[in-house]
Amino acid sequence: VQLQASGGGLVQPGGSLRLSCAVSGSIFSSSAMGWYRQAPGKQRVLVALITSNGSTNYVDSVKGRFTISRDNAKNTVYLQMNSLKPEDTAVYYCSLGHGRLYWGEGTLVTVSS
Repeated sequence: VQLQASGGGLVQPGGSLRLSCAVSGSIFSSSAMGWYRQAPGKQRVLVALITSNGSTNYVDSVKGRFTISRDNAKNTVYLQMNSLKPEDTAVYYCSLGHGRLYWGEGTLVTVSS
């Protein structure tokens, strides 16, 4: 299983970005998918989760601003991030849960004016 995240970049406060994570392998549709982030000097934390049946959950700090979704036909999970704040600056990682956690390489999101 391989995960490839993309879509990070530099955005001004209040702006939007959409992260994508493409997954190789046949277990995507039966797996929970998550987006984590790690800010400089801090631990990696779960930001958003989507189960195999489409149920979602978010950390309080992003509720109402971020939306996680998945396209099982494309083996891809997305994170739509709106109303971005400087405190959202971090490296974002996607993960796949199927007996164990699989990780992709991170993509850097910088929110700054």
